[in-house]
Amino acid sequence: MTENSLDTAGRQAATDKASGAQAAASTPGGVGASETVGVGPSTMVGQSPGGGRPPRPTLGRRAVAFADSLWRPALVLAVFFAAWWFVAAREYVPNYLVPTPVQVWETMTTQWSELARHTLVTLYETVLGFVLAAALGLVTAVAIAYSRTLDKALYPIVLFAQVIPKIAIAPLLVVWFGLGLTPKIILAVLIAFFPVVISGVAGLRSTDPELLDLAATMGAGPWRTFRKIRFPNALPHLMAGLKVAVTLAVVGAVVGEFVGASEGLGYVLLLANGNLDAPLLFADLILMSAIGIVLFVLVEIAEALLIPWHASRRAGVSLTTS
Repeated sequence: MTENSLDTAGRQAATDKASGAQAAASTPGGVGASETVGVGPSTMVGQSPGGGRPPRPTLGRRAVAFADSLWRPALVLAVFFAAWWFVAAREYVPNYLVPTPVQVWETMTTQWSELARHTLVTLYETVLGFVLAAALGLVTAVAIAYSRTLDKALYPIVLFAQVIPKIAIAPLLVVWFGLGLTPKIILAVLIAFFPVVISGVAGLRSTDPELLDLAATMGAGPWRTFRKIRFPNALPHLMAGLKVAVTLAVVGAVVGEFVGASEGLGYVLLLANGNLDAPLLFADLILMSAIGIVLFVLVEIAEALLIPWHASRRAGVSLTTS
């Protein structure tokens, strides 16, 4: 069996939904057979009027699209900060509870070197925990998807491990592994592990059985079928799980720092709370959120690079008739 044949079969699985939408458009009660969903009469979904692929957007169009995607959340943030400033400046809530944005900014600038050091510690714990959770979660998902015995043996254990409150086992991890980075990383792995497993299993099981039969008929072995068909088909589900997991990894690292730590943003949060230092507390929360947002965006970029063919990445293609 040639690589090109199996690649073609794998790409066919990715376009099944678009083909199904086009076929549905020609059924009675829908649009006419000569019409296409969301485009002109002679234009295929995702194709240019000439029948080929649509032209790649220029740098200017990408910049415009990027700006168009940013102005709405920027407007929401501006309204939020304006309301925050108004409430804090008028002291509707005492400043020792809700500081002004200026006070938070001054705290971040005057204590930036110390905050940056603690941010790097939490970032390291989060990234390492996320990478380990992604690797272990994918291996577990493959084992569950490919083996019925392992499915019945591992799936209940994974679910049981997920429902245990992680904050309850954090002190036990500190007793076992000390006050270093290890318990924080383990806690980040435990929290981020479950979404990767669930999304990986769902993706691996979503492959069309007829496509797997076709690959077997063409002589593809299990490894080649996994590499060319099952894994690419599972990537949209897996990337969705990774985006959830990377934000949860931040939570795991910070929770581990709550229990026993001498550095990290969770440690700073406890100090600020104990000293009633509201500006430092708010600055710490902003840095925690920044870590999660940056890591989420990085996973989004990886998703755009790995599955540009998926419908979720083709925002410019309309699949509706309106």
